[in-house]
Amino acid sequence: MRTANMGIGVVGVGFGTVVQIPGFQDEGIEVVAVCSRRIARAQKAAEDFNIPYYFDDYRELIARDDVDAVSIVTPPALHYPIAMAALKAGKHVLCEKPFALNAMQAFDLHKAARETDCTVMITHEFRWSPQRAYIKSLIEEGYLGKMKLASIRLFFGPSEGVRPRPATWALDASQGGGFLFALGSHYIDALRHWFGEVSSVEGHVWTHYPERVDESEMETQASADDTFTFTLEFQDGGFATMHGSSVAPHGGGARIDLFGTDGTLVALQPGVNPPPDGGVLGARVGSAGLQELVMPGKFCPFEDQRDGRSMPFRLLVREFVAGIESGISPSPNFYDGWKTQQILDGILESSRKGEAVKLN
Repeated sequence: MRTANMGIGVVGVGFGTVVQIPGFQDEGIEVVAVCSRRIARAQKAAEDFNIPYYFDDYRELIARDDVDAVSIVTPPALHYPIAMAALKAGKHVLCEKPFALNAMQAFDLHKAARETDCTVMITHEFRWSPQRAYIKSLIEEGYLGKMKLASIRLFFGPSEGVRPRPATWALDASQGGGFLFALGSHYIDALRHWFGEVSSVEGHVWTHYPERVDESEMETQASADDTFTFTLEFQDGGFATMHGSSVAPHGGGARIDLFGTDGTLVALQPGVNPPPDGGVLGARVGSAGLQELVMPGKFCPFEDQRDGRSMPFRLLVREFVAGIESGISPSPNFYDGWKTQQILDGILESSRKGEAVKLN
């Protein structure tokens, strides 16, 4: 398989056209083909970005000899069949989060990837956002000491109040929809990245506003959550709690508080995603109080004004390419996707049973 002048095929034209295709092209990767379930959308993406081929069947894209890698940017229910088909064809895979519909699917993909020479990664690009990358560095340097507690809150919603919304796959739990999978997965990945493996989980999910309107303007009900809470216990000690809701008018975004024996770190973000210029507040035990820490330049190697996710995604792409060239799968890889999916499944199981769930 080629590594120089790598060609990639992108399946999905939502986030795919906003961030991924421009990011690949800026990193010198040829986007050979694009695919969408609606051929007209695939054709438009091909025309907008000067992509030679477009399809409405991902199998045709995967079959091309000039497609060395496949980026999956579809709804979660399609991740498993597309990723498995790509691996069987010997293609490298970059897969959007949430990785799968459940931990069984995630493990199958992890196992299948290990039986190939393919590089596989999950698109948790926020590991490379300056704010979160700096937090990781500070933790590794011992700023917190021994971690004791992490607290995360993520609240947002329409200022005019919640009204019935269009029914889409994102509101269908059986299709991988819901706020926990959509945004909670990113924060769970961050917590694992910072503090290691999780030994047990306790949580609850709710659908406070289930009313939806389908394409025929008929009322229907959402099955996916709009609000969640969870507590994670880490194998190396310490706990993390998170409360999140997409139906909290004037919610104000997110706040991350990390507490350890030697210090505290705080990250604020006005929206659902970490901003490209986000800072970190910190204080060591015995100091006067929280102050903004000076962000090292290495965490902001360049600017990309098109979208707040563009720079972190391009840094992830560089890791992906480096992994292909060296024959490894850099983290976050399919193992990380499987472990995150175990936690997501554990939260749902805990919500059903009303008790904590131990993880293997």
